[in-house]
Amino acid sequence: MLALPLAPSSWHGPEVASVLAVSATALLAGQRWAIALVFVAELLLLPTIWPRAFLGGVALWPGRIAALGSLISIVPGLLAARRAAAALVLLTGWQRTGAMCRRVHAGLIAGGVLVVLLSLL
Repeated sequence: MLALPLAPSSWHGPEVASVLAVSATALLAGQRWAIALVFVAELLLLPTIWPRAFLGGVALWPGRIAALGSLISIVPGLLAARRAAAALVLLTGWQRTGAMCRRVHAGLIAGGVLVVLLSLL
């Protein structure tokens, strides 16, 4: 929620922040599948926030503090990648095996690396 004021100039910030808010609400309501959406939304929100926190995209200190607070709040969701992979396997309807969960987990990590690298360009 701290990232919402920072996102108007980016191409995906408001949409991803709203998906993150809805999926976090579903997660609080006890829906286990929502961790996969939280992970993907936080992964897509990361390129919007980190340049504003570290590269001086926001000139005002309150904006930079909000960006740093958003980055700190993203960390637990990104650390839940293994649980997100297991939930994503269930969402897609694939058979939930250890090998399939590892493949999806590797795909999520590869996607995260790709998102961060593309945001550097």
